[in-house]
Order: sequence, then structure tokens, then C-alpha cells
Amino acid sequence: MNIVVDGIDHHVELCGDGFPLLLLHGFTGSGSTWMPFCERWGRHSRLIMPDIIGHGKTDSPVELERYSIQSVARDLNEILNKLNVEKTDLLGYSMGGRLALTFALLYPDRVRKLVLVSASPGLSSENDREIRRMNDANLANFIIEEGVPAFVSRWESIPLFKSMEQLPQSVNAAIRAQRLQNSSNGLSNSLIGMGTGSQPSWWQHLKDLSCEVLLVTGSMDEKFCLIAENMQNMIKNVSWMSIIEGGHAIHVEKSEIFGTIVSEFLSNTY
Repeated sequence: MNIVVDGIDHHVELCGDGFPLLLLHGFTGSGSTWMPFCERWGRHSRLIMPDIIGHGKTDSPVELERYSIQSVARDLNEILNKLNVEKTDLLGYSMGGRLALTFALLYPDRVRKLVLVSASPGLSSENDREIRRMNDANLANFIIEEGVPAFVSRWESIPLFKSMEQLPQSVNAAIRAQRLQNSSNGLSNSLIGMGTGSQPSWWQHLKDLSCEVLLVTGSMDEKFCLIAENMQNMIKNVSWMSIIEGGHAIHVEKSEIFGTIVSEFLSNTY
């Protein structure tokens, strides 16, 4: 279905029945990322799977301000309003995890449980944020100048996704095909507007989270395991699961155990 928020047409897929579960994909992804979990999670949750602005079938406006992480969180809030959802569970992966954390901090009364997958609260140092903004701007220019296929090839080759080489060729081919459906304008603006260097640092706000939180990482993703360890020390009601032999895209690489962990957490059997 399509939901229009402040002039932006958002594509949203729904499945399952039960307490709402808003699912937020990573950079270059789409709501279809979560379709393989519909059968399992749909037994206990009503899955809400939007294509985040600039991705998939959702509009990719030219106005950069629409891509700020706070603006995107406000759009998600309106999507929930239009779906008559008062409170939801919330799961986000990587970029979607940063967005999920932002939403939980801006709209704490709307979140029952929060799952952050290979995610961070941003960068605490302004100098680090500035460096990241410059790097993201260069990458955004590459997308515009070279096109989405060239960018996807470059993106797939970064060390963060090295462990995905172990997946069947058919799985990686499907992920690549989905990534190629994105627009150069949407990906470029997402990098500049919603990148780690552009968003606020939420480190000092982690103590304000009142909902139950689950952090999930892959043991091979050392950078995000360290981030999760530090986050765990700052969040009141938190659990952290590191899945053995998993990398950054843990929901794809170890989908069976990942799906079970999330189900148990949401069903209060974790």
C-alpha cells in the first residue's frame, strides 16, 4: 500500500497479525528485506515494512531537509497515525537501526520494545562527524556521477560485507537486484541527509530509553560488537546477543537464529 505524508508517497508492506512491529531496513535496502520473516514473526506480530525515503518504491525528493533523520522519524510517526497504530515494537538494521533509535527517543510513548541490529547511536566526536560527512559527500557524488550499478558494486566490496561472500550466489544476486532498484538521487540524498555524520549523536541520550531494548550483532562484526558493548553499559533495560560466525548483515547471514531471537524477545520468552 501507499501512504502519503507531507507530499511524500511512502510504499508500505503489511503482513501478519498481532501487536504492531515496525521494521526499518538498512541503506540501499527496502521493506522487502523483512518479507522472509513474515511467516514466523507474523504469528505474533503485525509487520509494518516501509521503504524508507529515498529507497525502494518510496519517493526520492530533491529537498535534502526531508532526509534528515529527525524528519524521517516524523514521517514514520505519521505513517503509524494513518495506520491507527498507537504503540509499536520497533526493529531497525544499520541505518534503519539509527532511525529506530531516533524514533524511540523522539516518540518514547509509541515504542514498547526496541531491537537494534548492527546499529549505533552515531558519532560522539564533532571532528569524527565532520570527517564522516565529507566521506559521505564524496560517496554521494560518486553515485550521481557513476550511477547506481557502479555504486552497488563498490558498496558490496567494502570490508563490512566481507562475510556475505559465504552466502549462496542466489541470495547475493537477489540482494544486488533489490539494491539496483534504488535511484541515484535517493541514495545520494540519504547519505548526505541521514548519514552517521549528519545525525545527532545519541550517546548521551541512551540513558533516557525507557523501553526494553535488545541489541543484536554478528560476532565477526568487531566494530559493531564494540559499539553494542558500550551501548549496553548505558541503557537501563537492555540485553545483547552476539550471533556466532555472523557479520554485519546478521539478519541475512544467520536468518534462522536471528528470527528465533527476535521472536523470543518480542513474545516475552527471551
